[in-house]
Amino acid sequence: MNYWLLKTEPSTFSWDDLVKDKKAVWDGVRNFQARNNLKAMKKGDFAFIYHSMDDKAVIGIAEITREHYPDPKDQDWVAIDIKPVKKLKSPVTLTTVKKDKRLSNMVLVKNSRLSVQPVKSEEFDLVIGLSE
Repeated sequence: MNYWLLKTEPSTFSWDDLVKDKKAVWDGVRNFQARNNLKAMKKGDFAFIYHSMDDKAVIGIAEITREHYPDPKDQDWVAIDIKPVKKLKSPVTLTTVKKDKRLSNMVLVKNSRLSVQPVKSEEFDLVIGLSE
């Protein structure tokens, strides 16, 4: 199993929207590195849902339910399907992640602008720990 982080602007699509809809097509990614990360995802992998913009925090965990396929809005790119798993007990802010030396090599710290990021297993566990 692999772990990921998916960034979204909550005004466009939030954790609450995912919970309400019970599933989502994760599309609209237009960055080659992020696209390659989408292509690497496997059904059953978990992904943090990260609210960008004002919140700048990990909010919840989603599961990949369908591996990459052509983006319905642009066939040159790819999409995946996800479903909500659980909301974190407390959001874990970017500031909190940056302050924790154990997470200093996390992609979120090194390249916070990347919209689809890999997360190491130990980083995933640490972020969950920070939320509790």
